[in-house]
Amino acid sequence: MQVGVFVPINNNGWLISENAPQYKPSFDMNKAIALKAEEHGLDFLLSMIKLRGFGGKTEFWEYGLESFTLMAGLAAVTEKIKIYATCPTLVIPPAFAARMCNTIDSISHGRFGLNLITGWQRPEYSQMGMWPGDDHFRDRYTMLDEYARILRECWEEGVSDFKGKYYQMDDCRVRPQPQGDMKIICAGSSDEGLAFSAKWADYAFCLGKGVNTPQAFAFNNERLAVALEKTGRDVSMFVLVMLIMAETDEEAEAKWKSYNDGVDVDAISWLATQGAADKNNATTNVRQLAAPEGAVNINMGTLVGSYAKVAAMLDEMAAVPNTGGVLLTFDNFLEGVEDFGTKVQPLMKSRQKG
Repeated sequence: MQVGVFVPINNNGWLISENAPQYKPSFDMNKAIALKAEEHGLDFLLSMIKLRGFGGKTEFWEYGLESFTLMAGLAAVTEKIKIYATCPTLVIPPAFAARMCNTIDSISHGRFGLNLITGWQRPEYSQMGMWPGDDHFRDRYTMLDEYARILRECWEEGVSDFKGKYYQMDDCRVRPQPQGDMKIICAGSSDEGLAFSAKWADYAFCLGKGVNTPQAFAFNNERLAVALEKTGRDVSMFVLVMLIMAETDEEAEAKWKSYNDGVDVDAISWLATQGAADKNNATTNVRQLAAPEGAVNINMGTLVGSYAKVAAMLDEMAAVPNTGGVLLTFDNFLEGVEDFGTKVQPLMKSRQKG
């Protein structure tokens, strides 16, 4: 099973709590995390893009770096680990995104790949005059289908002459082509999102679900399998999960309780309002992350316990058919990556070589 780190590109990582570590993002912090992840043999780094936060007392995600430039910097200071940036497709034309990817491919010597998002939080884009209207909620994967086709044409042929509803290329040249095998990620979990992944992506990402319920995400794998029957492609599922770890279960549970006790109610309220804006899709990551019962960490799956307990639960996740890997977040990233590398990973059967 592959293991990646969802690097903290925005303030406070993924804990919306006054009791969680409070910090601003920086290149130096992410560089230290990246080098530690590479030292421990982790497989990839992924950064999101968030253009407006949720406010509240913690000013959650109000401070954020930009994904392509951050990952270009991390590509330059690492040697082996795979690097993924996230592309906000509403504001970056596909041919230009292809050229940025080719540049980071050159920096990384073929270690780069791209996560595509359609945009779900209207204020991120309306604040810049870039929101295309609420029909986008309905049409976004039709647009993304064209986007991905242009990317693939630019990467594989160095030219695109595609004419579609959203994009019109006119003998568009994007060279040099990448030296690496450019992978595409998509985290859409609606029926349309999974259909897109089955057609264009190399990996589909989903949110884990619940606390200490490591296989609760399995229904996403089953839904992806149905979509793959139509395309005949090989696409595996990667699961986003937070690790809350300590020497004992009791210590880890106490940390988790403290984070929940300090939940930033105003930031959660903003998240819930934005998550409800899409009236077209009932089964989406957005609906899950905005649900009130576990929104202290955006409702991602959470594994709480001792290092041995967490290792065992990660192995349970790996046992779900067509699970390619996990994308990890931590309450404290530097400590978390170190503890995972030295205290959890050696106990995981799914991480043993050979």
